Amino acid sequence: MRTRPVWIRDLRIYHALDDVGAAPGPAGAGAPRARSRFRSLSDPQRIAEYAVREAAARHADDVPLLAAETHTLAVVREFRRVPLDASGLALMLFTARPGCAARAVATLAHWAEGAVSAYQPAYLLLARSLDQPGVSTLIAGVRERRALQGASRSPLGVEGLMPELAPLLALEPEVYGYFPDGALVPRAVSPYAV
Repeated sequence: MRTRPVWIRDLRIYHALDDVGAAPGPAGAGAPRARSRFRSLSDPQRIAEYAVREAAARHADDVPLLAAETHTLAVVREFRRVPLDASGLALMLFTARPGCAARAVATLAHWAEGAVSAYQPAYLLLARSLDQPGVSTLIAGVRERRALQGASRSPLGVEGLMPELAPLLALEPEVYGYFPDGALVPRAVSPYAV
C-alpha cells in the first residue's frame, strides 16, 4: 500500500538585500514542488514567496533575507485548471483586525466562489495563516486577454468587495505582482508556479 505525500504550503515575506534577481537554487530532493515569487507593487524590495513542498522536504534560503515573515498556510478555497493556463499571477495579503479574522476569511471565501463561477480563473487560492490567524492570502492566475476583455483593474478584481471587507481589516491589503525566479522583467508564468 502506498501513502500519498502530505503537501505543505508556505508563504515567506521578506525584504531582499542586494541580490533581488537571484534565481532559485538547483532542484533536488528538498526542492519545493511548486514555487512562485511575487514583488510588492508599493515596495519593490518586499518579496513574497509561495511554495508547495512535501511535509518531509525542506529548502534552503536561496535569497538574502532581512526580517523574514513565514506562514504555513491552510487552504480555504482552491480552484485550478490543469495545466495552469495563465499569463499572469497576482497575490494579495489581508490582515484582519483582532476578532474579525473569521468574518474576513468567510467574506473572501464567498467572493472566491463567485469569482470562480463568473470569471473561471486559471487558478485561485484562498488560504489563511496557521501561524498568524488574522493573515489571509489570495493568489489568482489570469489569462491576460480574458482579464482585459472583462475590464478588470487587477487580476484579482476585488475592488467591488472592498466596501464590505475594509471594516474587517487592520491594514490596507498588500498587492503583489508575479516576479518569476526573481527576474526584473515579467515573463510568462513558470511551469513550476503555484
